[in-house]
Amino acid sequence: MTDERAVASAIIRLMQGVVYRESDEDTWSTLERSGAGVRDHFAIIGVDVVLDDSEGYAYLRSRPAEEGDEPLPRLVRRRALTYNVSLLLVLLRKRLLEFEITGGDGRLVLSTEQIMEMLRLFQAESTNEARLVDQAEATIKKTVELGFLRQLRGQTDQWEVRRIIKAYIDAQTLSDFAGKLREYAGTASAND
Repeated sequence: MTDERAVASAIIRLMQGVVYRESDEDTWSTLERSGAGVRDHFAIIGVDVVLDDSEGYAYLRSRPAEEGDEPLPRLVRRRALTYNVSLLLVLLRKRLLEFEITGGDGRLVLSTEQIMEMLRLFQAESTNEARLVDQAEATIKKTVELGFLRQLRGQTDQWEVRRIIKAYIDAQTLSDFAGKLREYAGTASAND
């Protein structure tokens, strides 16, 4: 493949979503070799290419408008998330942080049951266990569609937490979430 076609392919792959070093070595190689050309292409339309070499992923992020400039239309859409999906993303990010702090190397893999237990702690008490399971499975499916979880090949109930979650759920978000949980717990105990 010529360098020009390789750059075009890398641009298209980035427009399709997150690029991972482990699963798209050709695109990753192009980004390392010809990244300036790719970044220049997107800079014209107000989009930054974020390449995290240590974590092995690259993605597009809309550049904030300069003061006094009218903002460009968004190429990268923001997605409204349900409470359950937002909750799961924060819980997965927290679990990934704990995994890294305890010296976990490699990938964080969780079972469906582990993910359901994480969610169950924050669900309203219910006698309808089947409904809770269906709700958790739908939340996992949506999180997979968003690219934050990946089912392990050949495993029906094993999920890899993708490190791109770190780019979307930062330390401030985790701190804000912990504060809201403390506030919620205080309100719940005051009502008892």
